[in-house]
Amino acid sequence: MPRIATLLPSATEIVCALGARRDLVGVSHECDFPPDVAGLPVLTSTKAKPSRSSLAIDRSVREIVRAALAVYDVDVALLERVAPDVVVTQDLCDVCAVSLDDVRSAVARLAKRDVAIVNLRPERLADVFADIERTAAAIGRAAEGAALVAAMRARIDAVRARAEAASARRGRPRVVTIEWIEPVMLGGTWMPELVALAGGEPLVTSAGDRAPTLSRDELARLDPDVVLVKPCGFALDRTLAELDVLPRVLPWDSWRAARETKVFVADGNAYFNRPGPRLVESLEILAACVHPEAFPDFAAKHVTSVLPVTSNLSTRP
Repeated sequence: MPRIATLLPSATEIVCALGARRDLVGVSHECDFPPDVAGLPVLTSTKAKPSRSSLAIDRSVREIVRAALAVYDVDVALLERVAPDVVVTQDLCDVCAVSLDDVRSAVARLAKRDVAIVNLRPERLADVFADIERTAAAIGRAAEGAALVAAMRARIDAVRARAEAASARRGRPRVVTIEWIEPVMLGGTWMPELVALAGGEPLVTSAGDRAPTLSRDELARLDPDVVLVKPCGFALDRTLAELDVLPRVLPWDSWRAARETKVFVADGNAYFNRPGPRLVESLEILAACVHPEAFPDFAAKHVTSVLPVTSNLSTRP
């Protein structure tokens, strides 16, 4: 089987879900699932300054981009040593992972000349399924890829059927998903599809849209029934550390969702922002937020990954 290097977390999850964990020879600095990838050679690093503030992180990344620098580096010497046959990367977002141009440049410098690059560019759920199948084909596991996609589709369809029944009884709540806290960015790409599958009505964005940045005044013109805060790359504890920012950046006093404890914070690092197998779990979490009366099983299953926020900024399980 081919030796595989994955340069973003979703690619690592896809390769492992295909049964090829033993073929991994290197991962990115952000790859943390499944847990047994810990200890593999780390092939990338970031130039962004570490910070506990989402605003400071945003400013650091923007400074790097303005200087026409790459946000991430590839360790070419280490890539040479691990000698992959296949490198899985992406070109959807240069802020989220190593750019495709940098990966091509790194691979071109290797002594090994027959390295295949699998480039992922998921903008909608169908793209995620296609990326899984292309990755599977590239690593000699086409049958496993087809089986994985079929299993994901079946689970998604089961959630959709339950959500449609709940929507028929109670209507479709208006949903805002928040991709970044400061500045406030709303979820695009596959998030509107997940909202619709969970029985909600996505506000502002449509499937495939890039995440827009909205001002407080623009947000004030919305009145969502449900709000999900799941910043890209932030685990739940990291998001909880910025709860006090929400009333400043969101129209907290005017949003019905805030008054009625329909604002939820979720693990945006493990779920939602990784276009791979755990998008199904992401849908389960979202369904439990949008229609809690219909999905108590998912609320219990994911109790450690999502919390409601009360109007006074406390949380409760």
